[in-house]
Amino acid sequence: MTTSRLEHDFLGEREIPVDVYYGIQTLRALENFHITGIPLKVEPLFVQALAYVKKAAALANRDLGVLKPEIAQAIAQACDRVAAGEFDDQFLTDMIQGGAGTSVNMNANEVLANVALEIMGHQKGQYEFCHPNNHVNCSQSTNDAYPTAFRIALSNKLVGYSQVLGELADSFAAKGEEFRNVLKMGRTQLQDAVPMSMGDEFRAFATNLREELLRIEDSRRLISEINMGATAIGTGVNAPPGYADLVTRYLRDITDLDLSLAGDLIEATYDTGAYVQLSGVLKRTAVKLSKICNDLRLLSSGPRCGINEINLPPLQPGSSIMPGKVNPVVPEVVNQTAFYVIGADLTVTMAAEGGQLQLNVMEPVISFALFTSISYMTNACRTLREKCVVGITANKEHAESLVRNSIGIVTQLNPVLGYETAAEIAKEALKTGKSVHDIAVTERQLLTQAKWDEIFTFENLIRPSFVQ
Repeated sequence: MTTSRLEHDFLGEREIPVDVYYGIQTLRALENFHITGIPLKVEPLFVQALAYVKKAAALANRDLGVLKPEIAQAIAQACDRVAAGEFDDQFLTDMIQGGAGTSVNMNANEVLANVALEIMGHQKGQYEFCHPNNHVNCSQSTNDAYPTAFRIALSNKLVGYSQVLGELADSFAAKGEEFRNVLKMGRTQLQDAVPMSMGDEFRAFATNLREELLRIEDSRRLISEINMGATAIGTGVNAPPGYADLVTRYLRDITDLDLSLAGDLIEATYDTGAYVQLSGVLKRTAVKLSKICNDLRLLSSGPRCGINEINLPPLQPGSSIMPGKVNPVVPEVVNQTAFYVIGADLTVTMAAEGGQLQLNVMEPVISFALFTSISYMTNACRTLREKCVVGITANKEHAESLVRNSIGIVTQLNPVLGYETAAEIAKEALKTGKSVHDIAVTERQLLTQAKWDEIFTFENLIRPSFVQ
């Protein structure tokens, strides 16, 4: 029984396992690139996008008389099956590889050619009937097919990320409503500042993250500009007249995305500025999310020797030696995810800067950095919401007692007593351990109890009105 087929390229001949759909160039990539150990199939949206690009190209080439209708139809059917995930296991090229993505493009071309061959009633490898380069890659180059597929996949991946990020923001907003009547001390420089509502604190977390949803949409608009038809360097060599516009129209229909053809295909073929901006947006969100997690860890610190204003859900024992210790493991893991994304942003920056002349060959590492960043941020947001935020509870009495015993509330007395007098009260309270109330009302009688009660109502503490 035959277990292999013979394929060739201009470097020579190789035996390919008879049951696989990839070909000789994919085999060479598998032999040459052992970098991440993460194959292309882990990003099914990228595989799907490659199939979309190849289908649009086949249909455009058919319409322009460049491909025979029966070959174009077979390729289109193969693309539909690949896009549906039927052949994900055949996309094995390492996510980081040399050649500006040629290995990924050829992996797609070979799989699609062999699926199309079977649809046409031929055997895998009978490329005289449907060739990876001549037919599947017709009117294309890696330099337009790869970035176009990359952008389509990024756009679709961002949809899922935005949804999860929005759900996380909603969960913070829900906690804001739940904690609206919890009085607590606000802090600046980790020192007591002025009172506030815990609900406002959590609502601010929600607002902080919802801002990022707008930035993500801005980035999606930037990556919707594609360079299909540019072929090798943007001059459109080997592409028939009208192909660029036609293939873009087909891609809009196939993907249901608002894709547009770049006005300057030479510039668009080497420019990676949209990736830099998207990476910056991911970094910005990561920084914000990490800061929020820092706050959650601080607010839940203790339980006896920290701030202890909130309780995070206890998920696992926190120590192998200290009984009863529970750690804020979810905020910690989100912090670490943020650190990765921040580092990946530098990778994207340097890879974008590392392009030369008419092409940026570093796009594979850009794709790896962006795909992993989006995946990890999506997972982090989902984990933070499900395993942490929805289960947070407030220590209402403790939080309020911290406010009432704080020296920070003396700030409320500035309009009544003046800054200098308020500062003297704060100094004495800090030195003696006495409360601001006892010094100002009982001992110095600088204001009446009625005036104190007017100033220090719950509503006036969280939404201060000017009191003289």
